[in-house]
Amino acid sequence: MTKKFPTDKFKNIETPFYYYDCNLLRETLQTINNEVKQYEDFIVHYAIKANANAKVLNIIRQTGMGADCVSGGEIQRCLDCGFPADKIVYAGVGKADWEINLGLDHDIFCFNVESVVELEVINELAAKKGKTANVCFRINPDVGAHTHEKITTGLAENKFGIAMQDMLPTILTAGKMENIRFVGLHFHIGSQLLDMTDYRHLCSRINEIQDGLEQHNIKIENINVGGGLGIDYEQPDSNPIPDFKAYFYTFGHYLKLRKGQKLHFELGRAVVGQMGSLITRTLYVKQGTARQFAIVDAGMTDLIRPALYQASHRIENLSSDEAQRTYDIVGPICESSDVFAKDISLNTIHRGDLIALRSAGAYGEIMASQYNCRKLPVGYLSDEL
Repeated sequence: MTKKFPTDKFKNIETPFYYYDCNLLRETLQTINNEVKQYEDFIVHYAIKANANAKVLNIIRQTGMGADCVSGGEIQRCLDCGFPADKIVYAGVGKADWEINLGLDHDIFCFNVESVVELEVINELAAKKGKTANVCFRINPDVGAHTHEKITTGLAENKFGIAMQDMLPTILTAGKMENIRFVGLHFHIGSQLLDMTDYRHLCSRINEIQDGLEQHNIKIENINVGGGLGIDYEQPDSNPIPDFKAYFYTFGHYLKLRKGQKLHFELGRAVVGQMGSLITRTLYVKQGTARQFAIVDAGMTDLIRPALYQASHRIENLSSDEAQRTYDIVGPICESSDVFAKDISLNTIHRGDLIALRSAGAYGEIMASQYNCRKLPVGYLSDEL
């Protein structure tokens, strides 16, 4: 396993830190591009919220992908990294005026709008600048997804999107606004989806929506189906690249696109999830009454997913080939939830051993905090080590 990591180069790096495998990232990006080329008018935007490391973004930008942003800060990061503004889509249920103005000033491709009140604000701000804002409406299709309850987004009770019954009135309202141009519909039903059935249900719902809108002579230029494709957290070496073939095939086969329509995707985790690992060093091995703890210098401040979502990451000891023993892997944060795993078997751990938490390229470094006044982890690319 250690062959996957240049552990000799890790010795002098202060832990914890993120290690990004650039070869795997490039291979993943090439796989995506190869599959997309098989379909006319498929456009991929990388979801910045998964990982906004500037060096990682520069590699992604070089493939020609667009960007999916959910904050003004993400828009600015994309612009700083050279993403063309006309390939940037801006989503989010709560857009501040300064964020909207930033998008207007740079003429981004479109705003994914989630309410009529937001639409009114965008129209007002665009009017002040003498501009016309392109908007897609994020529709809540009330389609369930087989994923964690905290990352499903397409149900009627979720905070995201415009309700189905409000879709037509909202589109008609937009048509009366002088500084708004309606350019499409946006959907996103959840994250870490591995069952293509969820996407087939979304396709069926979109087909119904389009049929209904066409009865009102409303034509849709762009369909945006969001992202959400998951990765294999249990076997990252066996499945380092998600099944993009099945993913794009599902939409190409089941979604009835109209002639000239563009189909947009917003992939995040699937692009960067497997290329990243959190590298931490063992501080102590502590024998409790009934459990043995490996206390490491990374904590929930560096990788919050296990504490927040009860997420499971494959964990490996990069420093030992000794017989396996059972451990709880815990961090130094003063919270009982600061636990990465319980009752897992790892090669015998000693003080100073390097431990890797795999599949942490998405929602790892980007979600880090400075709780307990801790330093933020640094991200290192394999290209620079």
